[in-house]
Amino acid sequence: MEKKFRQQPSDIVKVVLFGPESTGKTTLSEQLARHYNTVWVPEYAREYLQTKWNNERKTCEPHDLLPIAEGQMKLENSLSKKATDVLICDTDLLETKVYSEAYYVGHCDPTLEKYAIKNTYHLYLLTYIDVPWIGDDLRDKPNERERMFTYFQETLEKYQRNFVTLKGNKKERLQTAVQHIDKLLKK
Repeated sequence: MEKKFRQQPSDIVKVVLFGPESTGKTTLSEQLARHYNTVWVPEYAREYLQTKWNNERKTCEPHDLLPIAEGQMKLENSLSKKATDVLICDTDLLETKVYSEAYYVGHCDPTLEKYAIKNTYHLYLLTYIDVPWIGDDLRDKPNERERMFTYFQETLEKYQRNFVTLKGNKKERLQTAVQHIDKLLKK
């Protein structure tokens, strides 16, 4: 069973967009994929939870997290085979772990936690909260952005992940991200 949560080996540079909801991760993922003429891995949880909301009018519950993690890794492993030199990931299991802990009183399924820590990426792009909040069916914590940003940053520090914080408008964020990704690609 645990095999479903494991990253498949790859020689490409993997970059994760990481941060609170409504901070521009998807927009930047798309921009970076276009810039590098590669594919990007969408956030599986969006599709999964939107379908759940449309069908049941229910939000995420603890039992949803393992199917979300499994779907995310299936997407990532599949798309990493189609990427050029870099794979842009709109999220990863570490982000799912953060949401699990933040929303479910510190609890995270042990399997999710294991692979959230074990799976590795070359760079995390931590998106700051200086962009306008855009609500939808799934985004529900506009007043907790600062607390969540701090939690995301502390998680990256705790697990000693290579990261850079992105601030500013879309153009500034893209420029900063490209600058850091280009350094990785030159190595």
